[in-house]
Amino acid sequence: MKASLQHLAERADAEGLLDVAYANLDSPFGPLLLAATPRGLVRVNLPNQDAEQALGELAARVSPRVLEAPAKLDEARRELDLYFNGKLTEFELPIDWQLTGGFRGKVQRAINRIPYGQTRTYTEMARRAGNERAVRAAGTACGSNPIPIVVPCHRVLRQSGGLGGYGGGLPMKEALLKLEGVL
Repeated sequence: MKASLQHLAERADAEGLLDVAYANLDSPFGPLLLAATPRGLVRVNLPNQDAEQALGELAARVSPRVLEAPAKLDEARRELDLYFNGKLTEFELPIDWQLTGGFRGKVQRAINRIPYGQTRTYTEMARRAGNERAVRAAGTACGSNPIPIVVPCHRVLRQSGGLGGYGGGLPMKEALLKLEGVL
């Protein structure tokens, strides 16, 4: 069965019919769903998020041609494995930003420039996106980040140094910051 699905994915790709490839990755936090377009990684779905809902969103917002094609995500899975094992500090994956835009997109691009092992505040992210008073909107941009971990919204904290929120839950945010030596 798996071989026939892989063959189907390869054939769809060869015929230009594969717009969104997805695969699962076992992480220390549970299964992640990864999705990519020919432009790059478009979605990382965290363990506490509904994978079927994420695939439905991809079909509605990117293309209905969504197919499980693990080979297309080999590099993303490899880099995430290295990251979780403390052996990768900078992702080199191309990113497809099409699920975000406007102020949220500016915040998420600013988040993507936060170096490993460092943190920023929601206020700093709002400022870097062009509106330092839009702190809550910066928090919303973190919460709606379609590519968490790779676009490291876990590195954004409250002005007081408190963790704030995280789509994967605060224990996951704390663990990621510990992995990076921040906590």
